[in-house]
Amino acid sequence: MSEKAQNFAPSRVSAHDQARILAEALPNMLRYDEETVVIKFGGHAMGDTALADAFAQDIVYLKQSGVNPIVVHGGGPQIANMLKRLDLKSDFVHGLRVTDKATVEVVEMVLAGLINKDIVSAINRQGGKAVGICGKDANLMIAKKITEMPDPKTNIMGPVDIGFVGDPLEVNPHIVDVISKSDLIPVIAPVGISRDGETLNINADSFASALAARMQAKRLLLLTDVEGVLDKDKKLIEELTIEEARALIRDGTISGGMIPKIEGCIEVVEAGVEAVVIINGRVSHSVLLELLTDHGAGTLVGRRKPKGKAKV
Repeated sequence: MSEKAQNFAPSRVSAHDQARILAEALPNMLRYDEETVVIKFGGHAMGDTALADAFAQDIVYLKQSGVNPIVVHGGGPQIANMLKRLDLKSDFVHGLRVTDKATVEVVEMVLAGLINKDIVSAINRQGGKAVGICGKDANLMIAKKITEMPDPKTNIMGPVDIGFVGDPLEVNPHIVDVISKSDLIPVIAPVGISRDGETLNINADSFASALAARMQAKRLLLLTDVEGVLDKDKKLIEELTIEEARALIRDGTISGGMIPKIEGCIEVVEAGVEAVVIINGRVSHSVLLELLTDHGAGTLVGRRKPKGKAKV
């Protein structure tokens, strides 16, 4: 058995169970064959070595199975730690970090440097061939400064000044196409550039969503620190249509910080992505559980009601 195969070899699993696992996985593998899947990697999993290694294994396995995985990563806690070490104050407005000139330099250093290369190295250690880039490379992500935001209480738009923080404006995915169509795996830091040449910090969810929509990905997976969308009894809702998701926002079942996340999911699906899944990244191998098993690992938002997540 090769070293790569050993990385994924099941331990103490009977032949019967192995056959059952393969029987469940193979139809899903065929469903995603040569399809693009954008995966936003963030939250607790990034700071947990075992979870990060399991994530890297998942990405390599997908690539070896004929899927085209594209990784977009966050890094909020790591940025906060570096700012603290440098004695730079960091404030937030409506959940977004106020980013002055000194801060954006740290953001770029941490995201496009330290974190990006750590993820690249983790994937390479598992037998993959990852390449780290950011939104500035080949003008992948042109962004515009955020100058207004909705008030969390009233939802009324108002002016803000949060510095070098941007929203996606134009996506030019040629460099990602070139990388992913080879045997390489793109790992992307959410740093963009304005039309005036300014470096802009972009929320990783927004970056991944814009990229998935532009590339018409089959799936967008958002790895987070939450289980997914919960009903009023605090039980996981595994599947939602766009209409059902909007209804849950109206009746208050979806509230707080989950509202903009679900609204973002809806926008991505309406832009042509088949489905978006909010996944609990604290579960080991959550990416494979979502894509290659029938029960999945989070809440799926799609255009229609699937008969099991894998069948959307």
